[in-house]
Amino acid sequence: MRKIKGYIILLVINLLASPFVMAQGKTVTLDCFFNNEYRKSSAGTLERYHYTWEDLRSSGYSIWGDVFKKNGANLKSLESEPNTQNLSGTDIYIIVDPDTKKETANPNYIEARHIKAITDWVKRGGVLVLMANDSANAELPHLNKLAEKFGIHFNDDLYKHVIGTQFEMGAITVPANDPVFRTAKKIYLKDIATLKLSPPATPLLTDSAQVIIGTAKYGAGTVIAVGDPWLYNEYTNGRLPATMGFDNDKAADDLSKWLLSKIPAKIKQ
Repeated sequence: MRKIKGYIILLVINLLASPFVMAQGKTVTLDCFFNNEYRKSSAGTLERYHYTWEDLRSSGYSIWGDVFKKNGANLKSLESEPNTQNLSGTDIYIIVDPDTKKETANPNYIEARHIKAITDWVKRGGVLVLMANDSANAELPHLNKLAEKFGIHFNDDLYKHVIGTQFEMGAITVPANDPVFRTAKKIYLKDIATLKLSPPATPLLTDSAQVIIGTAKYGAGTVIAVGDPWLYNEYTNGRLPATMGFDNDKAADDLSKWLLSKIPAKIKQ
């Protein structure tokens, strides 16, 4: 009987510690203010697209959103500027590929007031995800003003440039016992802005001495940065040939679990 009770107690402890249970009631908010692109729909009307939860095409994050939901989290999109009120109730805040004038006629840049609101939110326990792009496709100068508050700088370079369908050019091997990517062994990123780090930031993933993913602890919160929007639909379960052994779908699950695990028990309001 004691063994059975002990087993039940252990089972309950493991269940409560699982990512799904820990994520219950947690909210993952995707920025749609700095990344604010539109295209014409088949009906001829304008529709928001490009790195959004709702975009089901190759350009969207619908698959990654489903991964978060599978792990117990709620999804939200923030279409207005981040401030104390708008970030309230958000546990993970994702900023991806801020617009250039090439992409949006009047882009919303990351300004000093946004930086203060975001850094204060992180300090209270928020988990911030910064996903850039190469400098031709992302507005890095203003993004760097935010990232540098955490010791992270997106370089103006183009690492892992992939020509056509030569996907192996974008392959990165995940080291054994990686703290984030526990099941993904080989991932695909392309045309990456590498990172330059200073304290408190530290590397999470490197490739040939280049920092691909960095992280920083800031107050009670956590920041993670990567110079590629890489977990969008096209390269999560879509275009990559299964025979090449890429694990981007597993990486999406691994990263989501890691981000959810970084949420403190309670974010100070």
